[in-house]
Amino acid sequence: MRLTIRDNADQVAAHVADYLVARIRAFDPTPACPFVLGLPTGSSPLGVYRNLVAKFQAGEITFRNVVTFNMDEYVGLPRDHPESYHSFMWTNLFQHIDIPPAQVNILDGNADNLELECQKYEAKIQAVGGIELFLGGIGPDGHIAFNEPGSSLSSRTRAKTLAYDTILANSRFFENDINKVPKLALTVGVGTVMDAREVVIIITGAHKALALAKCIEEGVNHMWTVSAIQNHPLSMIVCDEDATLELHVKTVKYFKSIEMVHEQLIGKDRMSLGGSITSMKGLDKTKLVSGELSPIK
Repeated sequence: MRLTIRDNADQVAAHVADYLVARIRAFDPTPACPFVLGLPTGSSPLGVYRNLVAKFQAGEITFRNVVTFNMDEYVGLPRDHPESYHSFMWTNLFQHIDIPPAQVNILDGNADNLELECQKYEAKIQAVGGIELFLGGIGPDGHIAFNEPGSSLSSRTRAKTLAYDTILANSRFFENDINKVPKLALTVGVGTVMDAREVVIIITGAHKALALAKCIEEGVNHMWTVSAIQNHPLSMIVCDEDATLELHVKTVKYFKSIEMVHEQLIGKDRMSLGGSITSMKGLDKTKLVSGELSPIK
């Protein structure tokens, strides 16, 4: 697992956006072989989405051959509700880029049969060849998507009761009234995320520092579901300095030293995760993940 540390949340967002653009361009997607991208909602990816929109507007990237799958959606909230994740994604990303609407996939929290909706979502992911890269954020308790503490680390897409802490945290989007926050959501499972070829997690803020420490310095634990990515062969966490406050000083120094040596080895002009990956075609579609050059499978 690679841990990349940036000074602040803005730098994290810019770094992740650069990385996503580089990965999509290196993949060189076509209509027959699209780049399949898993996406989160919430505050974590907002800066990334703003950067992606800016890069699209600058002509640096097209999303015409990208297929997306969102992580989750509230149950019972109309899709045009301002706090639905359908609304969130169209407001903050999709309406500003050139992705065809038919290539956007978001769970339907108003489906007549929620179990069937989840099964169909998993089947659709498999039908397009699986997810190439899953981008995610976490909550202060380390949950990824709506896989709350105690969730199975092999779970698939399903309906999930939300924890009180999650409801309380999300009440800020519902006039700070917890009674207005849905208590049930549809979510991809931890196993669904782990099936992706690559996983990138955004962690920013001191309020998520304990979760980062649990993920980096302790073992895999279903009470901190993000810790499951320790077992993923191609995973990366991008965090800011505030999120490292619970890490041991030697841990921070270690990961910073790994990145420093790695960038010196690769050469910033030729290939840099801090900017664009410029020589991917010359490397026969290899990618830089977890400090290694690994062939795309």
